Amino acid sequence: MSPGTESSPPLIMDSNYTSKEIGSLNNGGAEGPMPSESMTGAKAKKPPRHLSIIRHSVSSARLGFNLGTLALISPQQGQTGFWPVFRSGCCSEIGPKPHMEDEHIRIDNLVEYLRASTNFPSPGAFYGVFDGHGGIDAACFVRNNILKYIIEDVYFPASVEKAIKNAFIKVDHALADSHSLDRSSGTTALTALILDRSLLIANAGDCRAVLGKRGRAIELSKDHKPNCNAERRRIERLGGSVYDGYLNGQLSVARALGDWHMKGSKGSACPLSAEPELQETILTEEDEFLIMGCDGIWDVMSSQCAVTMTRKELMLHNDPEKCSRELVREALKRNTCDNLTVMVICFSPDPPPRIEIPRTRVRRSISLEGLHVLKGALDDNI
Repeated sequence: MSPGTESSPPLIMDSNYTSKEIGSLNNGGAEGPMPSESMTGAKAKKPPRHLSIIRHSVSSARLGFNLGTLALISPQQGQTGFWPVFRSGCCSEIGPKPHMEDEHIRIDNLVEYLRASTNFPSPGAFYGVFDGHGGIDAACFVRNNILKYIIEDVYFPASVEKAIKNAFIKVDHALADSHSLDRSSGTTALTALILDRSLLIANAGDCRAVLGKRGRAIELSKDHKPNCNAERRRIERLGGSVYDGYLNGQLSVARALGDWHMKGSKGSACPLSAEPELQETILTEEDEFLIMGCDGIWDVMSSQCAVTMTRKELMLHNDPEKCSRELVREALKRNTCDNLTVMVICFSPDPPPRIEIPRTRVRRSISLEGLHVLKGALDDNI
């Protein structure tokens, strides 16, 4: 178990939250689709689920590096408008896998965490989900070092995007240089750095970040799967191949840190890339929470379903950690085949407000969740 986590009794699968309830929001959206009982032949052959200890991150262990003196830049005095207040919860579960290879980091207050005193944007927060494979070495190393590489980069904080990209490459090269870590170990990496109202998502792999915007799911990262058209073209251009959805027939992701048994020399172009894709969002009052999760969640649950479920839970108890637990429970009910890690980050101390839908003479035949999905599809085509 990683530092900064605490254990709890085994997860009991007797939740009152049913799949039917996820499809409705507030006062009566139509029922959403039930999970398929025989989704594929592969699903029926999944290993049996074992009761295991569920991990709840309460606080993150302080990383061992010295920042010197950093300046604290507070919001302008008397400035009006929305300023986020960060609070979060996280839940990790081994699932049906024999070993737990996920890691995560959760920091709601960067200024306090880094003991910053000069020249540092405030408020600030940092979160990360790291889905390891081939052992836990790479995921642990990235978790413990990625923030250090970002903060210590020469471009931080003047150009945060450059600093984050550099940090991903540097930590990848550090994995190659280490003599104590397994070179065949690798990890995907999804991070969220929030400074003032700027949310910057960086992703390399198939973890996913989803923003809850007044009940609508906004995906802030792309799943880097080898059979994705853009990734396939990049892989084949660099001499790699995609076989049955696997990069060079070996790896189910197109981007990852580590895995140096599959990469060439440092700095050379490689089909397996450690370079992250970045997306920046300026948070507003409509942005209620962020969900960050590994593919064990998204393999069995849509982004909109997760947002709908989380919003409904927050309206009931306003506890992001309970929301994380419910998302994990639902993924297990849907027979996920992987480790599970999910994080819910709220941007306000208050629960989401109820969405009032004006009454019309024409009866709706689509749920609110369905309306959000339709609106997202139309926006994507614009």
